[in-house]
Amino acid sequence: MTISNLHSVDGRITAARIGIGRDLVILHSLLTDRHAFDPVLPHLAAKFRVTLVNLPGFHGSQPVDGTIADVVAFVQRAFDEFGIARDTILMGNGYGGTVALAFAIAHPDRVGKLVLVDVAAGFPDAGKQAFRVMSEKVAAAGLGAIADIASNRVFHQAYLAAHPQAIDERRAVLLKIDPVAFRAACQTLVDADLVPDLPKVKAPTLVVYGELDQATPPALNTLIAAKVPGARAVEMKGCGHCPPLEQPRQFLAAIGDFIGQ
Repeated sequence: MTISNLHSVDGRITAARIGIGRDLVILHSLLTDRHAFDPVLPHLAAKFRVTLVNLPGFHGSQPVDGTIADVVAFVQRAFDEFGIARDTILMGNGYGGTVALAFAIAHPDRVGKLVLVDVAAGFPDAGKQAFRVMSEKVAAAGLGAIADIASNRVFHQAYLAAHPQAIDERRAVLLKIDPVAFRAACQTLVDADLVPDLPKVKAPTLVVYGELDQATPPALNTLIAAKVPGARAVEMKGCGHCPPLEQPRQFLAAIGDFIGQ
């Protein structure tokens, strides 16, 4: 299958699309990009029309202001511009998962199913401070300065020991991100508090998370599953923040029944 590149009419939103079938929209994490889903993309595209939206500052998508409402409006425009059906499956990892959750709360009629992969509805003080530190380092020395931090947040120590190239790979991804958009996203995650609104989620919801996730620890994921009506949680043993990248086969098995793969 061939991946098509999509652009909004004004060129401010970009995405990639592959496959035919029910719409499946993917929102990537802050410390990765859409390519983190490459290992599972062929399997998903065999049944779904997969649209990977580039969040603000990634792969040509233009920055927006730093509130969660602004990013949700960005995603709504992407849905409209790219003809996303109202029964779509919406999947998000990390930052993209927080945005997906906020979108499902704000636009319950646009989401048929919700898959949240290592996601927080809001961060405790220590988590907020981590985003402040990253933002300050980026302001002072650019995105390359947080490659080590990013790698340790995305992956766990055993994975990094077995894949020492991961840090250079994170640096290559980070250097392609607009630093203004990255800092705005950090502020979005500092300010976001979706916990009070979790009971408003209407879409059937699956929460998948890595046992060893340092960026959004298991307790933040299980909190979502506990407060979203009817939600179910699946823990991936020995996995970090980005299961599609680290354990693609196990990730597909974890979501397969839920999405109807």
